[in-house]
Amino acid sequence: MSSLRYVGSLPFLGFLLACAPAVQSQGREAVVVERLYFGRNVGDTVVVTDSAWAAFVTDVVTPHFPAGLTTWSAIGQWRGADGRIQREPSFVLELVHPVRAPTTEPAIATIIAEYKRRFRQEAVLRVVTPAHVAPE
Repeated sequence: MSSLRYVGSLPFLGFLLACAPAVQSQGREAVVVERLYFGRNVGDTVVVTDSAWAAFVTDVVTPHFPAGLTTWSAIGQWRGADGRIQREPSFVLELVHPVRAPTTEPAIATIIAEYKRRFRQEAVLRVVTPAHVAPE
């Protein structure tokens, strides 16, 4: 009997799923959310201080994304090129930008390259997520 109840709800579920893209995007702008993870250590030493990070955001990130950004501190771990698990404090940078902004890719590549160069980092993790925004 319970399987019939689920089968009967399938058309309604199909209707909801078919309408979802129209409902979600109505009045909203398609954007990309970029989240970058920056480690603070070189070896076992914290190299990137809070003040060094603040200067990096002011001097490197803000000129590329003057409309706004968000940062926060985190604790993370990753596997280094040597195969060892590295645990370290980190900074996370979140950027929201239009989908096809032609200057975005070179700007983010510049930010990542400069962080790696300036603070002798092996890598910066980058996560890209499609999203929609709407002024509320």
